[in-house]
Amino acid sequence: MKILTILGARPQFIKAATVSRAIVGHNESNKDEIREVIVHTGQHFDANMSGVFFEEMGIPSPNYNLGIASLGHGSMTGRMLEGIENIIHREKPYSVLVYGDTNSTLAGALAASKLGVPVVHVEAGLRSKNMSMPEEINRVLTDRVSSLLLCPTSIAIDNLKLEGYPFPTVGKSPQEMARIGDVMYDATLHYRERAKQTVALEKWGLIDKEFCLCTLHRAENTNNSERLDSIFKALRKISHSIPVVLPLHPRTHNLIEKFGRREWLEGLVILEPVSYLEMQRLEMGAHSILTDSGGVQKEAYFHRVPCITLRDETEWVETVQMGWNYIVGSDTDKILAAFHKVGEFTDCAQNPYGDGMAAQRVPQLICNLK
Repeated sequence: MKILTILGARPQFIKAATVSRAIVGHNESNKDEIREVIVHTGQHFDANMSGVFFEEMGIPSPNYNLGIASLGHGSMTGRMLEGIENIIHREKPYSVLVYGDTNSTLAGALAASKLGVPVVHVEAGLRSKNMSMPEEINRVLTDRVSSLLLCPTSIAIDNLKLEGYPFPTVGKSPQEMARIGDVMYDATLHYRERAKQTVALEKWGLIDKEFCLCTLHRAENTNNSERLDSIFKALRKISHSIPVVLPLHPRTHNLIEKFGRREWLEGLVILEPVSYLEMQRLEMGAHSILTDSGGVQKEAYFHRVPCITLRDETEWVETVQMGWNYIVGSDTDKILAAFHKVGEFTDCAQNPYGDGMAAQRVPQLICNLK
């Protein structure tokens, strides 16, 4: 049984590491052997954004690399669609496995569904309710053409039900959905001890719980100079009392240069993009985290570190409901107010993201596809 896995961006590499490992375990103990063929679209292409993840997390080397990056949404998605379609014709997979909400996700789902190949969507059912976000568009469209919707939380299941899922037919069979837990939680548990052994803090002269960590890359922030200006104003004010560490995403760096605003970075600890294990060590060592990343919001909760989300909404509403995450947008005053409240976050024992066994459920559910 052959499955085609589509990857392109850092969060997908993290998720795929857990599922690829689960596929190997499945093959060792089941007669239904799965052969995984990995396609890297190239969306994140340089060593810091891609190669180091495959090496560090033990992800099998891609069977195909399309090398498609640094293009607009239409050009990027169109070329990926063409490339993936050609690979599907060549490999004739039983199903196509996609993760998350990127252009790579949507291209894989569209290519497969148009050729009658069942689509398996890991991280289905997430909704921010903001259709101006490219990621929200990708999620909604991918879910609609997927045969198997693998949801991380009960809220994701509820989101789908409210939209009329599951549908009677997708392709030739009824659409199926299941709550499996969050594969990123699996990854955090699996790599936590290795992350603790890294020298990330020593490498940059940081002291445990005596710095704030920030990540910033979403188009809604980086494409808008006013939002960026407001966010960086807050970060610089915070840096007067505690170091603010910013691993600088290439997209954000390029747009800062385009806007001619290098002064935004003054007073901050600027790092090149870091590896997965280094990022985990930074997260667990941070006093608090400021981010516009969905994955980092969850990882902050996994490590029980307060999170301040630099967006106007989130698809990971559980973190907000449990008191570990403040949604503040880009407003300077709201960011600073949230920062001064981080000691009031709730220590909550419940975990809506599963039992750390989400990845093991994926190959079995794929094998059960009708």
